[in-house]
Amino acid sequence: MIYLDTHVVLWLYHRKGEGLSGRVRQLIEYEPAILISPIILLELDYLHEIGRTTLGSAHVFKYLHQRIDLQVCQKSFIDVVRKASQLSWTRDPFDRIITAQSAIERNTLITKDKIIQDHYEYAVW
Repeated sequence: MIYLDTHVVLWLYHRKGEGLSGRVRQLIEYEPAILISPIILLELDYLHEIGRTTLGSAHVFKYLHQRIDLQVCQKSFIDVVRKASQLSWTRDPFDRIITAQSAIERNTLITKDKIIQDHYEYAVW
């Protein structure tokens, strides 16, 4: 299974995958389980509230669920928070939880975020 970072979710929604590397496109096309942390839904709504995006999470998620069968990870929140507490390399709570969600089982996280890439060995772009 693979996880997507927030900006990748927005990229897939707005650009329909154009501009993604061949490696990332292949991962998304051939991986049967594509997941996001539930906090991505909150971050999408936050970005919408401050005017950085035009749509809230419900619309974006529904679209990507229909197109690529995007799913919300159901891992225990306390397990995710425990893992996130170990990720002291960032002060961004969204990045900590998104990374922790995938790190619990050492899953791939697709992200363009250089800080995440530098600190999470299973991050790809």
